[in-house]
Amino acid sequence: MDYPWLHLPATAVDEAARTLLGWRLTANGVTARLTEVEAYSGLGEDPASHAHRGITGRNAVMFGPAGRLYVYQIYGMHFCANIVCGEPGKAAAVLLRAAAVADGVELARQRRPAARKDGDLASGPAKLMQVLALDRRANDTSVIDGTGPLTIGPPSGPVGTIMAGPRVGVTSAHDVPWRFWLAGDPTVSTYRRHTARIRKVS
Repeated sequence: MDYPWLHLPATAVDEAARTLLGWRLTANGVTARLTEVEAYSGLGEDPASHAHRGITGRNAVMFGPAGRLYVYQIYGMHFCANIVCGEPGKAAAVLLRAAAVADGVELARQRRPAARKDGDLASGPAKLMQVLALDRRANDTSVIDGTGPLTIGPPSGPVGTIMAGPRVGVTSAHDVPWRFWLAGDPTVSTYRRHTARIRKVS
């Protein structure tokens, strides 16, 4: 199978992100079509990236090789996943932000009983992980050779119109237009620009 995004350099992580739209994620009985992604670069170039201050035990997966999952936890309870891109030694990854469930809908509904409609099942990075039943154990596993819990396959048809705009929920580099999504898809995030919290000091 050809993975065109797999061979792009780390400096082209935004192109890799666009290329991943429409690809199909399959894990634990559910398949979902990627509708929204975000690109993150490495050292110093992207202050919103987990890798911008260098390699650590947490972010080491981001430094390659490409085609592996970087999974991290947010708010102490939810998980998000990124596909590592670029050449080894240069951190780059694409956050899997949202998807439309294509197969295994009933199973997805069981895993996300709070979803009011099918378009809400995987309409966020943590929701997507819940639908696919993935957690930290998927960290540093391959999505291309069949050895990991998640596999990825190419679009089954035309992808449609791709839009670009600022990333969501980051505290730095707010306006970098590295979020990409399929126009008109109901699973895509509503954009809200990050605003700093005002703290009471007295």
